[in-house]
Amino acid sequence: MVSTVFERTKMSKRAFNFCAGPAALPEAVLQRAQAELLDWQGRGLSVMEMSHRSDAYVAIAEKAEQDLRDLLAIPSNYKVLFLQGGASQQFAQIPLNLLPEDGVADYVDTGIWSRKSIEEARRFGNINVAASAKSYDYFAIPGQNEWQLSDNAAYLHYASNETIGGLEFDWVPSLGETPLVVDMSSDILSRPIDVSQFGLIYAGAQKNIGPSGLVVVIVREDLIGNARSSCPTMLDYKIAADNGSMYNTPATFSWYLSGLVFEWLKEQGGVEAMEQRNRAKKELLYGFIDASDFYSNPVSENARSWMNVPFRLADERLDKAFLAGADARGLLNLKGHRSVGGMRASIYNAVGLDAVEALVAYMGEFEKEHG
Repeated sequence: MVSTVFERTKMSKRAFNFCAGPAALPEAVLQRAQAELLDWQGRGLSVMEMSHRSDAYVAIAEKAEQDLRDLLAIPSNYKVLFLQGGASQQFAQIPLNLLPEDGVADYVDTGIWSRKSIEEARRFGNINVAASAKSYDYFAIPGQNEWQLSDNAAYLHYASNETIGGLEFDWVPSLGETPLVVDMSSDILSRPIDVSQFGLIYAGAQKNIGPSGLVVVIVREDLIGNARSSCPTMLDYKIAADNGSMYNTPATFSWYLSGLVFEWLKEQGGVEAMEQRNRAKKELLYGFIDASDFYSNPVSENARSWMNVPFRLADERLDKAFLAGADARGLLNLKGHRSVGGMRASIYNAVGLDAVEALVAYMGEFEKEHG
């Protein structure tokens, strides 16, 4: 058997973590970070203690970027930025960089996170909500034939996957020359994408990339360098790109850990292998829910999230008992978001098929006992 840099060692039993974020990380990555925590590659210090300007850390950062480029086949005319502030800071950073003061940007509303991006963008310019899933109670996505697009929009923004509502695009909008800006925080790296279809992709790290404290921005070069004069220096994509995402001290440990995740993903077979695993997980869970009269998921089948599966019990009075039983079995963080209630299982790359099998088995047991 070929050895890898991610050798598994015996650990105490770990729970199955279905948290929406910060989310589960690959166990092998955590073991690798643990082994390197006090002494990184024999240098006698932790990555957390390194200067971000040192040759050693620059090599870590460059490898992380190259591995991400390899995983997503990112074209050479795109910059990859490792920034701070999370995806929520991008809600302001995007219009400050891409929306002229007298221009208009189109946004699609498919849930809570896209609505937050719309609210923030309106602080900086004219925002047209080209489509909203509200008319479908946020259980389906309006087809592009229903959209009311602006003439000469600076860009169109949408969230490819809504973490809270479990609503996901299974298609990419086609808008000609209008750049697509997409929030992929919760489904990036879950399966292959064609980066060249987008002007800008951004993703908070704490779901499929790594730990919190980092946001990855993949932006086409021709969209850089047009920031407003009022744009703060720290939010200017050109400043970030020209300084290798190190205009100031970056989130070094989050960047390092994300790099370990990228390395692990390549060892697993890349995003193509992740697609196969994720398809098996979501088909098992949705299949069980659909076959039951005790559990339900209201989202249209062609808009169901691969990563975040909300579901409800037939009697919400049983919710507390369900969660208590799940917790006792090491099935953690299944409580739905406070804004929608019910349950939610987030099944990111690091959550294995065994976790979903254990969840489905428990759901079956609970249904027999309470159904």
